[in-house]
Amino acid sequence: MISQNTISQVFETARVEEVIGDFVQLKKAGSNFKGLSPFSDERTPSFMVSPVKQIWKDFSTGKGGNAVTFLMEHEHFTYPEAIKYLAKKYNIEVEETQRTDEEKARADERESLYLVSEFANTYFQNVLHKTDQGKAIGLSYFKERGFTEDTIKKFQLGYALDEWQAFTDEALKKGYNIEFLEKTGLTIVKENKRFDRFKGRVMFPIHSMSGRILGFGGRILGNDKKAAKYLNSPESDIYHKSKVLYGLYFAKQTIAKQDNCYLVEGYTDVIQFYQTGIKNVVSSSGTALTPEQIRLINRLTNNITVLFDGDEAGIRASLRGIDLILEQGMNVKVCMFPDGEDPDSFAKSNTLTDLSDYLTEHAKDFIQFKASLLARESKNDPIKKAETIRDIVNSISKIPDQIKREVYIQECSKIMDISEEVLFSTLAQIHKKDYQDANKKYRQEQKAFEVVKNEEYAKPKVDVQYELERKIIEILMLYGDRTEQFEDLVLKEDEVSGDLIMEPTIQKARVFEKIYLDLQEDEMMFSNEKFRELYYSIIDKLNQEEEFSTRDFINQLDQDAASTITGILMEDEKYGIDDWERYQILPKKKTDTLDQLVSQTVLSLRCFLIENKVEELKNNILKDNVDTKTIMEDVKDYNDLKSLLSKKLGKVIGSYVTK
Repeated sequence: MISQNTISQVFETARVEEVIGDFVQLKKAGSNFKGLSPFSDERTPSFMVSPVKQIWKDFSTGKGGNAVTFLMEHEHFTYPEAIKYLAKKYNIEVEETQRTDEEKARADERESLYLVSEFANTYFQNVLHKTDQGKAIGLSYFKERGFTEDTIKKFQLGYALDEWQAFTDEALKKGYNIEFLEKTGLTIVKENKRFDRFKGRVMFPIHSMSGRILGFGGRILGNDKKAAKYLNSPESDIYHKSKVLYGLYFAKQTIAKQDNCYLVEGYTDVIQFYQTGIKNVVSSSGTALTPEQIRLINRLTNNITVLFDGDEAGIRASLRGIDLILEQGMNVKVCMFPDGEDPDSFAKSNTLTDLSDYLTEHAKDFIQFKASLLARESKNDPIKKAETIRDIVNSISKIPDQIKREVYIQECSKIMDISEEVLFSTLAQIHKKDYQDANKKYRQEQKAFEVVKNEEYAKPKVDVQYELERKIIEILMLYGDRTEQFEDLVLKEDEVSGDLIMEPTIQKARVFEKIYLDLQEDEMMFSNEKFRELYYSIIDKLNQEEEFSTRDFINQLDQDAASTITGILMEDEKYGIDDWERYQILPKKKTDTLDQLVSQTVLSLRCFLIENKVEELKNNILKDNVDTKTIMEDVKDYNDLKSLLSKKLGKVIGSYVTK
């Protein structure tokens, strides 16, 4: 187990904006940061990070928390894994106490798969660097490719011995379970026989965005025509190839910083580019590009440059991936290398300056690239030219932004020498067909189940008590330890007329004391159990400490409670997503009228609960064997109290509006 001292150091040191910035491109929005949600498919930012409060909130999914909960949500880390990741990031030494056998047994299956994969990664590296076969075959191959020792170690490249059971035997000898060796695909089990999946191959470990080993790619070096040139780990609970990009772990920070991502095809393309000095490069690892992979890039940048070698057949196949990128609303450029060259060979034979200059000079906008490519194929054939134009317009139709679509139509018109009117008409036909297809699919889905239209569901009722209790938690968290001057109205007898009148008095108090004492007057309890527990925890903390730390309080909560608090605290921050100050619209700050806000919220809750109590008493009158007279007296007392509170509330609201 990790010591409490280490955990405390991690929480004190880790900056939520720095941690999340490794996974999401964040842009300044007032005192906060905003970005695209890493948990949903969206094109407009709904993800907020507060450096002041050291919390984050994803308004598209409702998730929220601190740096640790982000890693638990995004990387599916356990709590100890998240702490260790942050300790490594901030160079904090991890102090651990000895785990019992029972605690070891509780390690879940997912963690076991990670541990097996980490062991395999270390094993393959040791074979490469410390065995005769590894050095003679694997290391020689990497050096022939031009990879330096530093690069080989950076990407943790390895070698699998050309033996049937070398890895499996070593893993079992070290105590790893055959069940997890098989589930990661590292070991194949057939009819009580077990052998290594990777044999006689150089190994490329595939990392998650946080650096954990998910799987492997292995390249064969022999001349066995029956064996696949490249072999990847099979799908598992931790490895889904459609959701992973090779090299993203090493490239993510440079992608965000340079606001562009180079997309190549193979492992060696990535490594050679990185070694030359172009570090914002990733690969789909030879698989067809998927929407999930594109969204990984879109979290970091809105710009992709796709790099092709001179193989036109491969280019045609890859053009489908460009349409997928366009659908995500991203900007796409395409760069082709000279005949006989690919990203790997070109980077190997050029300096960083030459490579950078080539990419800058030859990267074309996708429409120019696609038009020139297809135009060469169609040449003087009118029918092929018509098909080419429709193909290009079809790509343009994928772009969600209307202005971009129009600009590309104009560009296509110039390149293909055809009127804009015809292209816009073709675009409209494509959109009409897409709409009809979508509508048809929708109708088919509707037939599968009965739709019940209910006005009550269409207009959900607002849970007034829930909202007021939530607001009180928010006030306590943000302003509980502040001292304010509160105006109250006290009933006094008029010395002249003898009538009861409400006389204003000023009372100086800390916000949490004011709330606690006012709620105690009616002996009220929060109806929401989660809010009730948080309320008493916050009051207790504020009573004990002179200075209340929101960050420390959240860090001590369990994940569910921390998420609830984060959602409450970040509610107002979502308006910062739209950056209203840019339009000279300055929302009124709560702190400008904090005394009124506190009084209004507490009085509203008290009035609401009194109304409920009155209704409950009235319903009791209808029951048998009840003291009707006593109930009616209680109803009168509560109504008198409600009348008094309503007058106070009216006074507060009036001050709040005019202030």
